[in-house]
Amino acid sequence: MYEPNVVGDWQEYDEHAGLRVRVHRLEAAEPPRGRDDAAEGLTYFSVRVTVENRGSRQTTIHLEDGQIDVRIGPDGEAAFIDWRNSQFIEGFDVYPLRRATAVLYAAGPEASLSQIDVQIQLRVDDDWADRRLWAGGIGLHDESVGAHACPGREGGLAHQVSNFLRDQAEEGTA
Repeated sequence: MYEPNVVGDWQEYDEHAGLRVRVHRLEAAEPPRGRDDAAEGLTYFSVRVTVENRGSRQTTIHLEDGQIDVRIGPDGEAAFIDWRNSQFIEGFDVYPLRRATAVLYAAGPEASLSQIDVQIQLRVDDDWADRRLWAGGIGLHDESVGAHACPGREGGLAHQVSNFLRDQAEEGTA
């Protein structure tokens, strides 16, 4: 069975030795060049996708529009992607021990942002890698603010996925 990664986790690519990717820094954020008129009434958020080369040779990375899919809410509806404000990786050579990061700006109804799924299909040296999925959310409805605030609520999706993966790992070692 295929389990999603939790936002922030690194995922190794078996088919590309030394290459790994992660979806991270999922947060409410306004786009740098202003809001798109089509996103009126929606809440913006940003997410970063970082590709790291821990291998011994340089690889060419492509992570462009159409290779990132963002779904929100319990029904998995498509988020509005602001292509104008997003920054993609278009044919970038990632040398050993180097990283490249794409920044995506998207928007959706505020009530749906507690559950966000990001699916990535990386292209490496003109070969398509397998799709990978990350699950997380933005706690816009949390009222607790301050030094003791916990970003992963007890009932939040990221917390549930983390618990599931931990339970699966424990079952595998038993």
